[in-house]
Amino acid sequence: MSDQDDSPPQDEKNEEPQSPPPSGSENSGADTAEQQPEANPFEQAGRNPLGGSGGTGGAGTAHAARRTFAPGRAERTYEIRGDGQVFEGNYFIGQFGPDSSPPVVQGSVPLEALKHLADVYCEASGYHRMKQLLRTDGLLVLCGESGSGRKATALALLSELADNQVTRLDPSHAVHEITEQMIEAGAGHLLELPPDDGRREPERHRGETRKEPRRPSRLSELHLDRFSELLRKSNAYGVVLVESGDLADRLLRGRYGMYCPPAPAEEVLHRHLRVLLKSEPEGALDSARALAGRSDVTEALGLDELRPREAARLADHLARRQKGELTDEQLLDDCATFVRAQARAWFAGADRPGMLPEALPTLSAAAFRIAVAVFNGSAYSLTAEAAELLAWELAVTLDPEQPVGRRLFGTHAEIRPMVARSVLEDGEIDLGDARVPMRAIRFQGESLATAVLREVWHGYHNVRGPMARWLRILCDDPRPEVWVRASIAAGVLCSWDWIYGFGELVRPMAALDNPVPQMAAATALAEAARDPKVQPAVKSLVKDWAKSDDDALLATAVLAHGYVLPAGSVSASLDALVSVVRRQDDDDVDVLGTASFSVMRLLASGEPETVTGRLADWLKDGRRKLANLVLISMIGTLTMRTTYLWGLREVPELEPYDAQPLLVALLATRPQLAPELAALLRHTLATARAGETALDELGSLLRRASRNEEALRLVCDFLPLLAEQRRDRDRLRSLLEDLVRDRDRPLNRAAASRMWDAVGEGADR
Repeated sequence: MSDQDDSPPQDEKNEEPQSPPPSGSENSGADTAEQQPEANPFEQAGRNPLGGSGGTGGAGTAHAARRTFAPGRAERTYEIRGDGQVFEGNYFIGQFGPDSSPPVVQGSVPLEALKHLADVYCEASGYHRMKQLLRTDGLLVLCGESGSGRKATALALLSELADNQVTRLDPSHAVHEITEQMIEAGAGHLLELPPDDGRREPERHRGETRKEPRRPSRLSELHLDRFSELLRKSNAYGVVLVESGDLADRLLRGRYGMYCPPAPAEEVLHRHLRVLLKSEPEGALDSARALAGRSDVTEALGLDELRPREAARLADHLARRQKGELTDEQLLDDCATFVRAQARAWFAGADRPGMLPEALPTLSAAAFRIAVAVFNGSAYSLTAEAAELLAWELAVTLDPEQPVGRRLFGTHAEIRPMVARSVLEDGEIDLGDARVPMRAIRFQGESLATAVLREVWHGYHNVRGPMARWLRILCDDPRPEVWVRASIAAGVLCSWDWIYGFGELVRPMAALDNPVPQMAAATALAEAARDPKVQPAVKSLVKDWAKSDDDALLATAVLAHGYVLPAGSVSASLDALVSVVRRQDDDDVDVLGTASFSVMRLLASGEPETVTGRLADWLKDGRRKLANLVLISMIGTLTMRTTYLWGLREVPELEPYDAQPLLVALLATRPQLAPELAALLRHTLATARAGETALDELGSLLRRASRNEEALRLVCDFLPLLAEQRRDRDRLRSLLEDLVRDRDRPLNRAAASRMWDAVGEGADR
């Protein structure tokens, strides 16, 4: 789905998104196919089977894969019965007459709670400025994230100014619905707005039915002026709590708004521990604080920085541990619930009130959180665009008859990350040949990504459909930073529910006649195979697809074996690739090219010794198909840059050589393999059907090496192994002469001289 076409026409919006047909398809018709010249597999050796040097399979895919994640509040409902009685569940709330409005549920904050707050409260930055605004206007709007300590700050301010007389107003009533009768003279009043972008739908009275959605009232400065006037008339004070977002951003620019930054978590933790452990022996406080900084505790928490509410909760757990009420294991289990609690709070009732456009703000927030989970650490622009696509999928699922659009000037990019407890920071995208700056977004806690996906996938079945369609759309995007992230996320979801994930994610992508979704399907299969319980199912599936007459499924199986994980080992993956090649026709260029790409991936997988040994065995086997696979793979190592050959297993030693051809990277990281690689390359250069292409690609490697001192040194050490025979030396010297005499791109003479001398050293061996 392109930027110019964010939503399909009305008559198509319930249909599955269709991928565009691949351009230049070889199956466009028999007559067309007959007119195509016969492909030479060696001229195409080392090509990216997924497209050109950019796009799908190449630049940036390694970077995208390495940075992928490791693995609202419920609304009150009241029942108004025929006699005017109001119940919340089975609890009686109040009663009103037939001509009255629904009751206001409010009450005083207990004095004991305010005294406890005075003992543990840690002043937020700007506290005295907030107090001055309250004294002047009688009203303050505090904006901040959920759990940031806004409520504690509001209660502290109100109790100080109103002599501990604080009343909480009914959050189901908007600011403009507050009347003079609701204001208590000389008291403080706290109103916490639900996180619904500040909009309220007008209340319906008993017996009223709604045929058309009403336009909700949006909190404005005029409403706040009226509330402030009511408060000043009664010598009272009021604080309105607004969660960070669109509304908060607007109110912060007004007269009453102030941002409430979270108090330092360590200080909040200390104050709560001091109260909780006041009756414990001396040293208990220091011991508890030391326990909070222990590595296993911070790892279990999974959050970069605790919010004040979480710090208070952690203090309770630590105090119980000091008192012997918890074991270390129980403490770590309790700490692990912090991230899960955050994810659950984000998605509880996220589609309220169940119809558009009222539900769209909460759906958009939910979509953004899911998108950050998939693109954690990636570009903000890609994350935001993916979130918009998912929000559309969620919206048309919730209300298929309601047109869905995008807000053009909604939440600002500096504010929106707060919705997902994330931050924007400067970063770089590795494109293989270059790195370009980007504005990246990441969670404030690596555990949040997995927790978000797990909560949505396991907790809300009806969200699976839109998520699956969304991931399939992303997996058809040629940009590596998009399809790699989406395919790995799809693989994680498949590992959690193989039956559903395979049917809704992997199979539809693998069946498309397009290399990008095929590669995405292969990546998802490999990622799912990380789970030992799922790996046998993936292995069996890939084995069946490798025997399939469907070219798309066959290609997906071959690509999957390049990741090692589906087959379980490098050796088993090589066996599977050989089995596929043996069953193909001699002139099946596509399968040979795709298989050679997977062979090169396996060379970069961390066990190149196993691969080079197997390549030598295939040459000794004598069968032309296997020999061709070796020849094409070796030609590919001369030009295929290592960044294109990323896998799902970390090989950190190769990272510094991402921009170098695979052969150079192997010479740098596995110098002991140089004789075996030289023998394979000598055979390739000496084989008539592949030699010319191999020599051209070797020339390209020498040109590239001449511009990099380390690569030049490695090549000069390698050339003597290629020049053991006189005919080999003559071939290499002829190549160097041609490169130096090239009128358009002459090889650097100093580098050529060093290479020439290195070739001569081969005669002395």
